[in-house]
Amino acid sequence: MTEYDAVVLAGGAARRLGGADKPAVRVGGRRLLDRVLGACPDAGRTVVVGPRRPTARPVTWTREEPPGGGPLAGLAAGLRCVRAERVLVLSADLPFLAPRTMHGLLGALDPAEAALLVDAEGRDQPLVAAYRTEALRREIGLLAAEHGTLSGLPVRLLAGELTTQRVPAAASGHGAAAPSFDCDTWEDISRARAHIRDDGTVLEEWISAVKAELGLDLDVDVTGLLDLARDAAHGVARPAAPLTTFLIGYAAAQRGGGPEAVAEASRVAGELARRWAAEAAGEQA
Repeated sequence: MTEYDAVVLAGGAARRLGGADKPAVRVGGRRLLDRVLGACPDAGRTVVVGPRRPTARPVTWTREEPPGGGPLAGLAAGLRCVRAERVLVLSADLPFLAPRTMHGLLGALDPAEAALLVDAEGRDQPLVAAYRTEALRREIGLLAAEHGTLSGLPVRLLAGELTTQRVPAAASGHGAAAPSFDCDTWEDISRARAHIRDDGTVLEEWISAVKAELGLDLDVDVTGLLDLARDAAHGVARPAAPLTTFLIGYAAAQRGGGPEAVAEASRVAGELARRWAAEAAGEQA
């Protein structure tokens, strides 16, 4: 994947949330801002436009002038920190973005200057989009010259003169699970939280939340660990399941960490669990 930067707009007033700090509102145990940052983990530089807040990974902070000038003013401020030839532009209230959606947008830039996500109703989403950086700077400059200011201008003006590729979002999820689903109201927040609880993704969400909270960057073989926990619970005793997975993590950390260390510790413990079960059944181990 060609190197890219990301600009995340996190400076809105959130009036429909009663002035709450919307990027810090939690969905599935994680701040909305952190969920968006998780969609672009391989960005060369991630610029967040808005007041400084805790984040799960390091970012570059900047503010629009004056603060509260709206998304186009915020984007102009963010672009001053961008170095890569391509840039993702995202708002900080999108709970269900995923890296595959971001890579799809970046891949659609050839030969376009902008690649916009299109929601299920056919509406362009200029704040879930990838742009060629210089083309976007040119467009921002033209809008500023035409209107005398960027403050308060509607974001729909953004891609007006750019050659644009539109990427349907339908394949990535529907309703509250759509990557274009944004949280403007407390009802939206409730829908997003309910989706996580009711859609069968709670385990994946929980693992992601724990990794973020502990500062872990590790691909977890959930199926393998659950299989091992099942073997320990059935072949030894039920409390053996959580204790065994804890010891696997501890052993992997002692061996330097990483997926390989976890896999090796899981293999050794799995073989032990099977031998234990065989002995308990009176078989030759």
